[in-house]
Amino acid sequence: MSTLLRRSFIASRSRNSTFFLRPFVSSTTTLSKLERVSANPQERQLPEHAVISTFDLFSIGVGPSSSHTVGPMRAGKIFITDLKELNLLKKVYTVKINLYGSLAATGQHHTPQAILLGLEGSDPETIIPTTIESRYNNILTNKVLLLGGDHRIHYDMDRDMLWRWDQVLPTHPNGMRFSAFDEDGDLLATNEYYSVGGGFVVNEKTKVDENLFYKGVDKSVVPPARLHQTHSLAEPSLSPPSTEHSEPSSLPQDTPEAGPPYPFESGNSLLALTQKHNMTIAQIVYDNEKSFGYSDEDIHQKISRIWSVMDDCIQTGVTAQAPTLPGRLGLRRRAPILYRRLMRGFYPGVMSPSHNARIEAGPALNIGSSGSIGAPNINEDESVPPKSNSTLGARRVNPASPNARRAPRVTGAFDHPLLPEPPKKTMIPAVDFLSCYAIAVNEVNASGGRIVTSPTNGAAGVIPAVLKYIIEFVSDDPDKSVMTFLLTASAIGMLFKRGSTISAAEGGCQAEVGVACSMAAGGFAACMVSCSQELILQQTSFFIEHNLGLTCDPIDGLVQVPCIERNSLGAVKAITAAQLSLASHGVYSVTLDEAIEAMRLTASDMSVKYKETSLSGLATTVKIPLTVPAWCVGVFLSHY
Repeated sequence: MSTLLRRSFIASRSRNSTFFLRPFVSSTTTLSKLERVSANPQERQLPEHAVISTFDLFSIGVGPSSSHTVGPMRAGKIFITDLKELNLLKKVYTVKINLYGSLAATGQHHTPQAILLGLEGSDPETIIPTTIESRYNNILTNKVLLLGGDHRIHYDMDRDMLWRWDQVLPTHPNGMRFSAFDEDGDLLATNEYYSVGGGFVVNEKTKVDENLFYKGVDKSVVPPARLHQTHSLAEPSLSPPSTEHSEPSSLPQDTPEAGPPYPFESGNSLLALTQKHNMTIAQIVYDNEKSFGYSDEDIHQKISRIWSVMDDCIQTGVTAQAPTLPGRLGLRRRAPILYRRLMRGFYPGVMSPSHNARIEAGPALNIGSSGSIGAPNINEDESVPPKSNSTLGARRVNPASPNARRAPRVTGAFDHPLLPEPPKKTMIPAVDFLSCYAIAVNEVNASGGRIVTSPTNGAAGVIPAVLKYIIEFVSDDPDKSVMTFLLTASAIGMLFKRGSTISAAEGGCQAEVGVACSMAAGGFAACMVSCSQELILQQTSFFIEHNLGLTCDPIDGLVQVPCIERNSLGAVKAITAAQLSLASHGVYSVTLDEAIEAMRLTASDMSVKYKETSLSGLATTVKIPLTVPAWCVGVFLSHY
């Protein structure tokens, strides 16, 4: 347990021996005050630099939401870990859970499942996604919860979990409070946690240090350099690292507390470092990772593991058998259909236009001889028939079949001086593959599958899609491209996390898809030939400045509509933005730092109804039954 967390304990040696994991005071506020939380820019306390580990920004978890699923699961496990360290776990008779603000407003994000399984000791990275629903149903049916995996208590969902849509904890909209009681009903311990985006979890007393820069549950096993940001960038001269650390590759592995050799706080300071040391952004991030205790082999293995999970996710999405996604919308899966259409016309067994489909990392996939994604299991009526012996490549088509080719319909009069346009082929293969990849990832996320938070789950399709596009259509060296892309993208994500937010509950969808697209655009540019580091940062600012004010208003509270399509469009726009910027020859008006600050101010000014609450926008214009009782919506709207 951290020193800061221990300081927040108030141990009472009274008759009841009650322990508080934080000072137990009433700290809720109504939603009407939410928009005034952190509204004053001068009140922000920024960390000394932006550097965190790439492997905290990109982390493996489960869908559908990093803020509402991954974060709450991690919070539940942290709470149980603290109870064990205090020797209180065996005394717990019941646990009460309060959910506040945005976290309570969109309960369809699997938040209850995540918290309860986290209390049972599960971790987002290692939990088997296919077991989540059955385990959750067992808890509801049997009303039994195994705290830490072995301490059995009675748990009644209707009685022990309280949804407070009308209240918000002061630190962050995604707040939750866990309280443990003994058999006599006396309070043993309580704590509040905040899921601040991307799977990061903080609490009120340690919001600067505890779990803000790393995602580990047990602080004792986390390298010290990842726990605190000890380097100050107050000096504008950006003094170089000390002599003994001038070569980051020679940094002693037994002194990780020395901190990163190349700390940066802004896009300008990052650019200055690349110019001063003649290094790329990816190289800067790579050497900083070594200060966190990782060897060269560790970094390569972890990057390969992240890409392997991303690639597996794409394959899972395009080969999915279930026709619809979970939830009341009954949304039809589109990735398998899009993939089948793209595969038509290819020779059987050759499933991709490129042999460089993936990095060989992690468990081997069932891939074709070309090294690409294997053919999906498809329905008989949609499969490519065997070729005829008499005519090469001819298809046997049943005229009565609904899939039989029909003459295209042309709209317009043929006796008019201006004849209607004839039908044209609308498939642009490279772009269509890009869209298919993004949709595949987000459909896996929407169904609660294994996902890479990049930097959030709601925007998890953009970066894998663009990286897959690079490997399939651009790169001659996939291993190098994956390293360069992800390390560069992570540096950009760090800047957004420090200077603004990556939480939709704080900044709307501009904080998720907007940031992910900026990261992807920067990674794409870094993989292009002869692209300067200044141009990379220019491209990231180019994208976010055109996504300011993007709202988060998911229909029925599900990460499906418009989230899935928005990832697809975001991936295409990321490459378009990069290409347009590359053609601009360094001519631009807005810097990355200016764009990030503008995003922060925009997020502060946005109505809370557009910040992952499903209380306005598409969530209300599309006639789907509300996920919250009518009385609650009335209470909320009465404040406006």
